[in-house]
Amino acid sequence: MPTPASALVFSVLCFLSIIIIITASSTPNTINLPLSPLFTTHPSSHPFQTLKLAVSTSIKRAHHLKNHQPNQLKTQIHPESYGGYSIDLNFGTPPETFSFVLDTGSTLVWLPCSSHYRCSNCNSFPNTPKSFIPKNSSSSKFVACTNPKCAWVFGANVESHCCKQNSATANCSQTCPAYSIQYGMGSTAGFLLLENLNFPGKILPDFLVGCSIVSVYQPAGIAGFGRGPDSLPSQMNLTGFSYCLLSHQFDDSSETSDLVLHTSSPGNENTSGVSYTPFQKNPSTKNPAFGSYYYISLMRIIVGEKRVQVPTRFLEPDVDGKGGSIVDSGSTFTFMERPIFYLVAQEFSKQVNYTRAREVEQESGLSPCFVVSGTASFPELRFEFLGGAKMRLPQTNYFSLVGKPDVACLTIVTDDVAGPGVASGPAVILGNYQQQNLYVEYDLRNERFGFRSQNCKTRV
Repeated sequence: MPTPASALVFSVLCFLSIIIIITASSTPNTINLPLSPLFTTHPSSHPFQTLKLAVSTSIKRAHHLKNHQPNQLKTQIHPESYGGYSIDLNFGTPPETFSFVLDTGSTLVWLPCSSHYRCSNCNSFPNTPKSFIPKNSSSSKFVACTNPKCAWVFGANVESHCCKQNSATANCSQTCPAYSIQYGMGSTAGFLLLENLNFPGKILPDFLVGCSIVSVYQPAGIAGFGRGPDSLPSQMNLTGFSYCLLSHQFDDSSETSDLVLHTSSPGNENTSGVSYTPFQKNPSTKNPAFGSYYYISLMRIIVGEKRVQVPTRFLEPDVDGKGGSIVDSGSTFTFMERPIFYLVAQEFSKQVNYTRAREVEQESGLSPCFVVSGTASFPELRFEFLGGAKMRLPQTNYFSLVGKPDVACLTIVTDDVAGPGVASGPAVILGNYQQQNLYVEYDLRNERFGFRSQNCKTRV
């Protein structure tokens, strides 16, 4: 039986099929955009609820990324949520500014659209975002079914779904189908537009953007930065992008850091102090969605000075797409498949002399949690990648004081799926909480991922 949300989206998509037919600072080589944490209403008032939501949504997000399917023409809605970081982009003529969640785990850029925009289960977000009104922009255009950009979203055979093919002279004038996209956090549905994307001194005409009319637990738009042709980096032909994520200790800080879009690059030069590891392709052809993720080769996990003995089958993706590691700015906490998580958590428990805080584990959804006294001290957590790059995480990136001043919890999550085998999709998803106060670089020209420790409050 369909849920009210799914029925709402289905009705909207039917309506769309009718109405579509009827009706920063920068340098010469970069564009800088302010990047800020995204929060729900009064997070500090309910710390355990906030953490439990972040845990739940990180796990649901992982399930989505591990079992993601290409966009379909029919609608399925699953109301879920997660936290992230937002940027501002300017669309339309005249330009209007809209807020977008930065998401390297998806590709389409979409925004709340039309005066009829509805968002279900969005009451926990403090502000209702404004909607883009296509008729108020002189540069807004619908996307034809025959436009190659329609196939970016729906695949090469999209014309067979929406155009008559029974005649060699058939004139297809239909618009691109309405889209429905599921995230680990929620869903959105709408239709595609071609619109101007505006930056200081630079206009990108005919940028493919989603005009969403209905969403579930997703009030703001999404800026897809994944590896698909419809993503912002691909449409802008960027040579790379980089960011430094401010700490989001679930407070209401208004501080921002920069997302830098690299429109050209000096070639093979390394950024000062940055360690690099090559991007990796998932060899699976069974699920094209895996091709849009940023896979990196995690070789070893070190706790203190002890190597965690993670079976190799979890660290490298196989021909069925199982295993491997990805970077995802849209996930809050890093996800590890249960066999990996158990080994990591067990190693921390072995190396510390703190008492477990079982009650806090139940309330927060995080585990293990420990009662600490004075200054908490935990073994270093280090990720080692192909090529020798070593990510030494600040302690606050993997153990956080939770609810009480004397309880600290591991901020890495897993699900209840146990067993010796490897589940579909990536086994490790590096979330944004573990990327705080790191300069992170996606070098698209040289197909590599880079990082270094950095205080993100200090722009360099």
